[in-house]
Amino acid sequence: MLPLAQIARGLGYRVAGSDRSRDQGRTPEKFAWLETNGFALFPQDGSGITSPDQVLIASAAIEDSVPEVARARELGCARLSRAELLSQLFNRAAFSIAVGGTSGKSTVTGMIAWIMHHAGRDPTVMNGAVMKNFITPADPLASAKIGQADLFVSEVDESDGSIALYRPTIGVLLNVSLDHKSIEELRVLFGDYAAASKTAVINLDSPEAAALAVRARAKVTFGVTVPGADITVEPDSIEQGAFGIRAAVIDNRRREAFPLILPMPGLHNLSNALAAIATASAAGVGVSQAALALRSFAGLARRFDVIGTSAQGITVIDDFGHNPEKCAATLRTLKATPGRVIAFFQPHGYGPLRQMGAELAQTFARELGADDLSILCDPVYFGGTVDRSEGSERIVQLIAQAGGKAEHIPTREDCAQRIIAIAQRGDRIVVMGARDDTLTQFARSIFARLP
Repeated sequence: MLPLAQIARGLGYRVAGSDRSRDQGRTPEKFAWLETNGFALFPQDGSGITSPDQVLIASAAIEDSVPEVARARELGCARLSRAELLSQLFNRAAFSIAVGGTSGKSTVTGMIAWIMHHAGRDPTVMNGAVMKNFITPADPLASAKIGQADLFVSEVDESDGSIALYRPTIGVLLNVSLDHKSIEELRVLFGDYAAASKTAVINLDSPEAAALAVRARAKVTFGVTVPGADITVEPDSIEQGAFGIRAAVIDNRRREAFPLILPMPGLHNLSNALAAIATASAAGVGVSQAALALRSFAGLARRFDVIGTSAQGITVIDDFGHNPEKCAATLRTLKATPGRVIAFFQPHGYGPLRQMGAELAQTFARELGADDLSILCDPVYFGGTVDRSEGSERIVQLIAQAGGKAEHIPTREDCAQRIIAIAQRGDRIVVMGARDDTLTQFARSIFARLP
């Protein structure tokens, strides 16, 4: 909601809002910044809804019992979902780039934004994470960038089906795997999305995404492991380090090669870079120029975000991993270099845990070794009517049944104490989870207490 509010205000609308996190005293610095920058904030008690001329924008996660929703209904206010407003603004743009897929959307959106900015295109950008390249003292919460209204770059979400609302000039399809919906539902949503795009940019490394390429009207393909993709890499050129990766990018359409130096590790980020380069190429930016821009890509907050390394050589990493594919990518990146991994995981809700809990357990058991440890606290819960009968203890049992090592410690503070007590030289501690801005503070608090 924050980047959407920033974009709406940048386009000249008056924007006000409420958030139960503000009422609970969570991340006060974020809300103070909003008020300082002209956003009117109200308690979540309905007091901000005073006129039938107002339009209520509420995400799909907001229950009808929330006071603002009830008050807006009483006054007859128009109501739009977050995705409905975003898609209206997006579809108005003369040239639009949508980034879809189960994993990697925010990173690829940030990469495309930086390439387009580097090329002098000045895009408006809607992202789900803070883009470090665009942070300034005036905008420390740079999950949006206000640029030309006629060049719009946005990640688009399949979890609530709203990806069907977008009509992109270029539609990127990164991957298709289990998250909020079944694979069968995702095939329909992403297939329709590819067909709705004037040009689809498709990842051939993802079998499910590749199978949907036949739905595209026009396409550009990419892949790390598929030599026939339009944009790929020379396999023998890939060099992985602890905090970066290098490769030779191949443009098979022109039989040219260009060096890529990416200041972040992991083959999944190499794939993300190819997606961004392929998209930029489809938008008229040369592959060489796109690869050069990514040398200075600073990354996103909470995407393998290294908090620091202690005097005893213990590294703390803050990461957004929350579904099986995202968690697997992060854990594989960590296991590509020596050292024990202590993986703290806070599930991002009871509903998602029921949907993908077994797959998450398999991921942690498969990706981590005998010396590694997973520690899970209870899922995120900020209020509401969700069924809380199945929690993290079930996932820990499933990890153990699959041969992994895991512990369930209900509270975060007790998890932190356990992590600090067992951490040793050379360990990598990764804090993983979504839908909770305080996880970064939690990661920093662990780092501050390490020897």
